Amino acid sequence: MNSDTKTFINPPHPLIGLAKLMRMSVAGDDLTQLGNQLVVRAGADEGVIDANAFLDLSTILILRGEHKLAMDMQAQALGLQQIYTPPTAAGPSAIRVLALMGPGDLMANTPLELIMEQMDAELNLFYVSPHLPLPPSLPDHDVLFVSIGESEENLPLLKTIESAIESWPRPVLNKPDRIALLARDSVYEILNSAPGVDIPETIRVSRQTLEQIGRNELSVTTVLSDGNFPLIIRPIDSHAGNDLAKLDNPEAISQYLSKLSEETFYISRFVDYSDDDGQFRKYRIVLIEGRPFVCHMGISSDWMIHYLNAGMIESAEKRAEEERFMADFDKDFAIRHQVAFKAINERMGLDYLGIDCAETADGSLLIFEVDGSMVIHAIDPVDIFPYKQPQMKKVFDAFREMLFNSIKRGV
Repeated sequence: MNSDTKTFINPPHPLIGLAKLMRMSVAGDDLTQLGNQLVVRAGADEGVIDANAFLDLSTILILRGEHKLAMDMQAQALGLQQIYTPPTAAGPSAIRVLALMGPGDLMANTPLELIMEQMDAELNLFYVSPHLPLPPSLPDHDVLFVSIGESEENLPLLKTIESAIESWPRPVLNKPDRIALLARDSVYEILNSAPGVDIPETIRVSRQTLEQIGRNELSVTTVLSDGNFPLIIRPIDSHAGNDLAKLDNPEAISQYLSKLSEETFYISRFVDYSDDDGQFRKYRIVLIEGRPFVCHMGISSDWMIHYLNAGMIESAEKRAEEERFMADFDKDFAIRHQVAFKAINERMGLDYLGIDCAETADGSLLIFEVDGSMVIHAIDPVDIFPYKQPQMKKVFDAFREMLFNSIKRGV
């Protein structure tokens, strides 16, 4: 880039932000024209390099599934500036939140833009990485929220942040040393003895070990103590079902590995959590200061449930069941599993976290994943999911209360 002809100044255009762009995407809006406008702004045609345009363009590309190009655009944005201010509710801000963010896609950080979209708060996103360290001064704020998600790549970063904020002058939510414990195998070690919880043993295995199991040179029971085939397998740091599979026998291993280049994987026993009607029900729940809130319920005939492919939009019957589940959650599901939720909250030690879970036949809470970066939102079409708006408002109100409670405690 020739600095003689192109200069960077504070961008003249505000950040559009994830929440608005995601709303447009869910509504079926064609983001191509907007993307083209952002390309022009990012290209500094008028001699001004617009970092907000780069970050918004990256978000559009993420929503379109163009991951590599999206990360390239994001890297360019973060090379220009580290602080971004997404829009929140109009009017005076009652609280100022500074979020420490890491580079990555929608699941790389706690989705504060979606949680705080309509909140009377100022939100500043501060991106850090090994190449983008904390500077000597930061925007003034009332609460620091560590949004960075757990991953192999982020572990050194979380360690660095832990040292940097050891004597932070403001309350800190979601301490980095606790976030670092959210790897799938670590969560198993922490929760496997928790009352009311069923969590299959989850271990890391190398490609070489898997190949040996696939050739029947090694029994899976020698590495996985609590089960045999069928197995659930996924690469390390895989989320949202990417490259997740059920392997029914050793012969399936070679076929699975032939499609991937990764060297390390998680495996665990498969749990058939289907109900009497043959349907699988998976719940996304968040714990806010230890209190559980349901965010969605997916119902599918396939064990690998993702809300977007569970057929919830197409089925009024499924939506009616989800509505009943949400309406009864506090006096039914939350009560039945209060011991499990209490244990998860105490053992994980996070102010805010998400849980993907189900129920086993014996009534235990079956844990699939515990993570601080699960996507929750109130962006589903209101005409199809009217019951979600009041439920998500409860979630967001509880999150707001958590912010203010941290100020009262001063920690």
